[in-house]
Amino acid sequence: MFIALSNNDPTPLYEQIKKQIIEQIMSGELPPGYMLPSIRALAKELEISVITVKKAYEDLETNGYIVTNQGKGSFVAQAGAEFVRESKLKEIQKSFERGIALCRELSFDDGGILKVFCDILDEFGQT
Repeated sequence: MFIALSNNDPTPLYEQIKKQIIEQIMSGELPPGYMLPSIRALAKELEISVITVKKAYEDLETNGYIVTNQGKGSFVAQAGAEFVRESKLKEIQKSFERGIALCRELSFDDGGILKVFCDILDEFGQT
């Protein structure tokens, strides 16, 4: 597991830690069951407060990304990657719904909406 913190980033350090761990869970770098470093070990490695790492781990656990077993450590939850995937799919659905609503305001029919989507997809594929 690799975490890189930036003091130039206005995002709080615990949020930077959370974001990077979630990204690594999503990418498969941290598979279900992977044991995370202890709070103290990660704090020492990153040269930050134990309280900061503890907050990140607590948030990750509250949101279902990791599980902590007293005396054994913190592990990537079995459902962690699937949970992240589902939340991303919900985000995508909301974005599509907003786009469709805007197209409807412009009186686009289904064919017009599909054309807009295909044009954007073609443009995106070109980059």
